[in-house]
Amino acid sequence: MSTPNPPPRRGSLLLLLPIALILLALAALFAWVGGWIGNHKLTPQKMMDFAQSSGQQQPGFRRAHSKGVCFAGTFAPTPEAASLSKARAFSQPSIAVIGRFSAPSNNPYAPDNASPVRGMAVQLKTDDGQEWRIAMNSFPFFAAATPQGFQAMNEAGKPDPATGKPDPEKMKAVLAAHPEIAAFQAWAKSAPRSDSLGSTRFNGINAFRLTDAHGVDRMVRWSMRPRTPFVAMTPEQLQAADANFLIADLDRRLATGPLVWDMVVQLAEPDDPVNDPSQAWPESRKEATIGTLTLAHAEPQASGPCRDLNFDPLILPVGIAASDDPILHARSAAYSVSFNRREREISAGKSAYPAVQNGSAK
Repeated sequence: MSTPNPPPRRGSLLLLLPIALILLALAALFAWVGGWIGNHKLTPQKMMDFAQSSGQQQPGFRRAHSKGVCFAGTFAPTPEAASLSKARAFSQPSIAVIGRFSAPSNNPYAPDNASPVRGMAVQLKTDDGQEWRIAMNSFPFFAAATPQGFQAMNEAGKPDPATGKPDPEKMKAVLAAHPEIAAFQAWAKSAPRSDSLGSTRFNGINAFRLTDAHGVDRMVRWSMRPRTPFVAMTPEQLQAADANFLIADLDRRLATGPLVWDMVVQLAEPDDPVNDPSQAWPESRKEATIGTLTLAHAEPQASGPCRDLNFDPLILPVGIAASDDPILHARSAAYSVSFNRREREISAGKSAYPAVQNGSAK
């Protein structure tokens, strides 16, 4: 007859307790950065609260991409565009546009060499009253696959008040829970920076559905590709650059003539990740040029037409629909919170815009 195993001794259990506590702490940390606890109830308000508490937020400005310049021009569709979507923007010969170039931080006075990221936003209004608002950036893919991952990355990157630097252990945990972020960090470290907004390619990293006149759907991602040749800045040029060199360059170039981008869509294949903006589609995917954006004029955002525009990427015309990408829907919600907060600040006379404070802009 077998003898039952004796019960574990109390001393052995005590020896295992520290290991169990360490494993429990690690599990809790990974659950937190993964969005399962803590920030799993992430809301647009919480995202904007964090953005507002970071950097050098100024009242009346956007909570992200605060620094910017307005522009105006036209959009002209190509004949191929109408075969992909029944949107009026692809059949009206020419459409007036209002847009904005921007830098990524919440500091409206940040130097232009502070980040490799640059943004372009465009509003199109067609003659039948429909609107299409487009928000793009210079990176080729997004930092994270989910809003929770993006928020965790931002929180881990915030400097510790005690050291003035981010805690590397927090970022390690974030990368373990959201490994796709590593690819974006590598891009940010190595990406060459163009010497001009006019030669920068801007990418819509979210997918959208185009529907043609026959009801056929196609998933696409779009980009604005400049006709001005790309010129990379050297490290020495970046270091010596004026804080507002991009805006000054834009004014110089527009003084000699318009700047032009071709709008190109990449068509997804059935297995492409249409709801994950952190994953680039293969360059071999079929592409189509659907329009030309021509910029003729720029002016400061304090007095320009883009200042009070919310470039919500879910404002779309008939013939273009959003994918289920969670980042896309989070962007829309966060933009709304940012817009409402800065409008309240402007209305209350608390804006940091000098032109608003003296009543000459709004």
